[in-house]
Amino acid sequence: MVKFYKNFDIKKNHKASIILIGNFDGVHLGHQKLFKLAQSYKKKYNLKIGVINFDPMPKMFFNKSLKNFRLSNINQKLNFLNNLDVDFIITKKFDKIFSKTTSINFIKNTLSQKLNARFIFVSNNFRFGNKREGDVNFLIQNEDKFNYKVIKPKPFLMNKKIVSSSLIRSFLEKGFLEKANKLLSRKWSIEGVVQKGRQVGKKIGFPTCNIDIKDYVLAKPGVYAVNVIRKNNPKSLKGIANLGYRPTFNQKKILLEVHLFNFSGNLYYKHISVEFLKFIRKEKKFKNINELRSQIKIDLITAKKA
Repeated sequence: MVKFYKNFDIKKNHKASIILIGNFDGVHLGHQKLFKLAQSYKKKYNLKIGVINFDPMPKMFFNKSLKNFRLSNINQKLNFLNNLDVDFIITKKFDKIFSKTTSINFIKNTLSQKLNARFIFVSNNFRFGNKREGDVNFLIQNEDKFNYKVIKPKPFLMNKKIVSSSLIRSFLEKGFLEKANKLLSRKWSIEGVVQKGRQVGKKIGFPTCNIDIKDYVLAKPGVYAVNVIRKNNPKSLKGIANLGYRPTFNQKKILLEVHLFNFSGNLYYKHISVEFLKFIRKEKKFKNINELRSQIKIDLITAKKA
């Protein structure tokens, strides 16, 4: 059973563990490789595994204009981490006070005194402390003094490219959904609560579930084949989704609209997860409703084959 913490005051049996630090956005293949390596250390040294992640992500905290950035929301991330056979997860609130912690104080007070970390797993580009002053080399310089060992695995490569959250974001933004899904080792998905919209889809014969995408990265605006998973319901529903600004209706706000096949029921205010299966076409402004309706019929045929 994974124990979840919101600060560094952990139980005695979780001290002197293997600690992995990072954003782990998307928990992709590169992250999964890191956790696999940690498992081998767990076995060899008979230690527990703990994860430190931050919310909001530091990059988003420092850059308030960075709105659509996340590959997964905090709930999804914790679920993905939970499935990687770890013992505890610390989700530290990243705020102004914490951001001013110096790198040496983070090592001394948090990693050493509070956690008594034995092994620390970080990526090559890991930075920490006030104004990002600390790096991996600084962590290594302090190993003997604070009795821990830094493990810095080689980056995970696929097609000669380092698998990273930023690479997956760029794939999604360009509409390369299959490539993004491959690096995630699952279907990229957006979670949210179904909102009541302007009922435009209903009026043209294709009722939709509307979801605000909040902080999620904006994948290429357009039409996608999707799977919808409802909370506490194992049966997924196939559908078609439009992600974007709905230019035919002159909308300014990004929205995810999902039309489900062979479904009659009310999903308003229900929590759903939308899995993206295939990119069908980019978003387009139509001359009128009839032209849009004709295109949707063509899109439906494509989506049903996905």
